[in-house]
Amino acid sequence: MTSLDDLPIRDDLRGRTPYGAPQEHVPVALNVNENTHPIPEDVAHDIVARIAAAILRLNRYPDREFSELRTALAAYLGHGLTTEQIWAANGSNEVLQHIMQAYGGPGRSALGFAPTYSMYSLLAAGTGTRWIAASRDADFELSPEAAVAAVREHDPDIVLLCAPNNPTGTPLSLETIRAVADAARGVVVVDEAYFEFADPGTPSALTLLDGRPRLLISRTMSKAFAFAGARVGYLAGDPAAIDALRLVRLPYHLSALTQAAALGALAHADEMLAMVDEIRGQRERISRTLAELGFAPARSGSNFVLFGGVDDPHAVFEALLARGILIRDIGIPGHLRVTAGTEAETTAFLEAVAVFAPAGRNRIDA
Repeated sequence: MTSLDDLPIRDDLRGRTPYGAPQEHVPVALNVNENTHPIPEDVAHDIVARIAAAILRLNRYPDREFSELRTALAAYLGHGLTTEQIWAANGSNEVLQHIMQAYGGPGRSALGFAPTYSMYSLLAAGTGTRWIAASRDADFELSPEAAVAAVREHDPDIVLLCAPNNPTGTPLSLETIRAVADAARGVVVVDEAYFEFADPGTPSALTLLDGRPRLLISRTMSKAFAFAGARVGYLAGDPAAIDALRLVRLPYHLSALTQAAALGALAHADEMLAMVDEIRGQRERISRTLAELGFAPARSGSNFVLFGGVDDPHAVFEALLARGILIRDIGIPGHLRVTAGTEAETTAFLEAVAVFAPAGRNRIDA
């Protein structure tokens, strides 16, 4: 059978593996940071009606500039943003790919702070951009001093800041973002995929856009909007910086159905986001209970918790999977990651993981 080694792929792609997470049909799936709450029924009906109307016009290409969607996204984000300052694509991954295509490429570099979202290095590889992984501070934090030092050392064309960070959940201060944006020569991308789950009152990097034309803020509808299957990501930035993305996007890259569905969800933003407080509460419950059990949960501003103190992550992962609970082994020694789901899902996870708790290892029969 033919393998990749037999095909004339690019040399710099040989030996690489594609992005992926286990996809198992289990009762409790808490491994890919989805919003596990279903879309409210009345909202679903409105979205279906909008998609049905769009189907009647599928003989025509969609609005190439997706102007109505960009206007709705600008209104949702606020901060005085205009339609011209918004971009969108099929998930935030495609938004980030557009950035890599426009501002990266052969002879250019992108800087991130490991451990961070694994797709950054894959997107860099796919566009021929050299990937540089700088270190984080203790407990996965990132101080302004450490971040700026890495920027000055490597002088990258693109800096990727994940706020809060995936897979650790670590919040990123506005001071660090500001310091990097002011120190970097190239484009600075702040990935706020999980921003809606941050503690109330947490300022967004959107507050830093004015006067910084090389600063780009990426968001997604996959998480807080419970819209992962729709694949809608978006970005805010200077109109000129967004114009560069038009040079690399495919024609009509956002389908009419995608645009209709996203507009329906945004029309019900308050109802769609009503579940965020509950998810945040389950996140805090997970962190608190894991700490009581003797694990070491990392500080999280997202809809998931990374926790240390796991003697054998793979064994615990497999044992939980055998119980119908899927979480994530993300390759950090001694750590596992779990998404904050519904109250019932959280309960199922906490009861199952208690068997492997450091505090109860000598008194709980596995």
